[in-house]
This record gives sequence, structure tokens and C-alpha cells, in this order.
Amino acid sequence: MTSYVETEADLTIEFDFDIKEITDLVMNKILDMEKCPYEAAINLLLTDNETIQEYNRQHRDMDNPTDVLSFPNVYFDTPGDFNYAEEKEYDCFDPDSGELILGDIIISAEKVREQAKSYGHSEKREFAFLVAHSMLHLCGYDHMTEQEAVVMEQKQDNALNALGITRD
Repeated sequence: MTSYVETEADLTIEFDFDIKEITDLVMNKILDMEKCPYEAAINLLLTDNETIQEYNRQHRDMDNPTDVLSFPNVYFDTPGDFNYAEEKEYDCFDPDSGELILGDIIISAEKVREQAKSYGHSEKREFAFLVAHSMLHLCGYDHMTEQEAVVMEQKQDNALNALGITRD
């Protein structure tokens, strides 16, 4: 599994944990839980509120900063069912590495800090939660209905608890 993690050059927020290490831990746990049959890759951009607001405006017609955005590369008829990827091999797999390209994640470092403080847990836990949440979106899950939200919340909690990244 490969994560390509980029931090915007002018981002001034720093964390007391290794962003790539936590990204890889959470990514691998979610993909293991979802029984992903492939080596997979994601791109993660850590940015600020201003930049994520611009992405949110461009792609969702919402003119406000958000904590995380997910841009899936794979379509799922059923969440966690990777059959579509095989059918669309040329669209879904990196021709050089052979990895399934799941998609892109954008996280606001400012929101990580704000929400960790607001919820009373560590920034590491908030960051890991946002990666887990976004990874589930990249695996076809959503939270548009109450039932979908319950499923996503349970999967997020299961992944973070298994990794020992719990609320402090």
C-alpha cells in the first residue's frame, strides 16, 4: 500500500506525530478491514482552511472550509466491493506499479487542530479519524442517510480502536 502525502509549502501548522506514518496505519487498517484484494495507493494533501474552502467551492458548490474532502477514483455499486476496479482496469490501476488508485484526500490542518480541541481529544486522533473517514469514502461508503452514517461511524471506530488511536 502506498500513500503519497504532501503538505502545502506555506502551511504553518505542525503536528507532534508523523503524518505519513498515521496515514499509512489508518489506510492499511481500513483496506484490511474491507478485504481489499489489491495493493492500493492514495494521495493526501494537508492544507489550510482557505485552500480547502476553494476546493469545496469548486467541487461541491459549498463556499466554506471543511475538515476533509474525498475524491474517489473507483466506483462502487456496493461499498467495499472492488469488482468494478477489475472491469475498468485501465482507469483504476497504476500501469507502472499495478496498484489500485483509490483516489485523493484533502485535509485541513487548521480543522484538525480546531476539532481536536473542540472534541477534547488529541490532534493525532482527529487526523486519524479524518483519514479513516475519507478512506471509507474512497471505498464507496457514504453517510447521506442515517443507516449509512451508522455503518461508517462503526467502521471508523473499529479501525481506530484496533489501532489504539482512541479519544484521550
